[in-house]
Amino acid sequence: MRVVEKAQLMSATEIDRTLQRLAHEIVERTPQLDDLTLVGIRRRGVPLAERLARNIQTILGKPVHSGSLDITLYRDDLSTVAPQPVVQASDIPTVDDRDVVLVDDVLYTGRTTRAAMNGLFDLGRPRRVRLCVLIDRGHRELPIEASFIGRVVQTGDTEIIEVRLREVDEEERVMLVDRVP
Repeated sequence: MRVVEKAQLMSATEIDRTLQRLAHEIVERTPQLDDLTLVGIRRRGVPLAERLARNIQTILGKPVHSGSLDITLYRDDLSTVAPQPVVQASDIPTVDDRDVVLVDDVLYTGRTTRAAMNGLFDLGRPRRVRLCVLIDRGHRELPIEASFIGRVVQTGDTEIIEVRLREVDEEERVMLVDRVP
């Protein structure tokens, strides 16, 4: 199967502008900012969480707790991923009684978010958990919704949203691609 690029949905500038807006929304809708912790879901959620943390630090004038979470062992399709899946380290400050914002690049079926919540609750008991995504593409299979959304993009069954970030992909843009048999 190959993929064909259909459209660029966001440029580097648009991604930065969207993350600045999301940072302001998180600040405005978080009553106790001292208890805020951003947790990026590996892979592309991690650099997004780090950027949001920097933006929030600029707004508040003080650092924000942030970390990363590897959900590999919590996936419901682990047996189909690889015979020996590679597990990355998670690096999360305490989540007990914290207001946690999980950060990911694309919200699709909701299964990644479910796995992230399972992993998060294995580490402690947050006061509240919310989800922040750069793109919400619909097609939910689980009752999961994001609290903070950069952009909603309706997609067809054969379409994929590809988020490319400097830190991971050495380029910066969001693409709509189509799977071609």
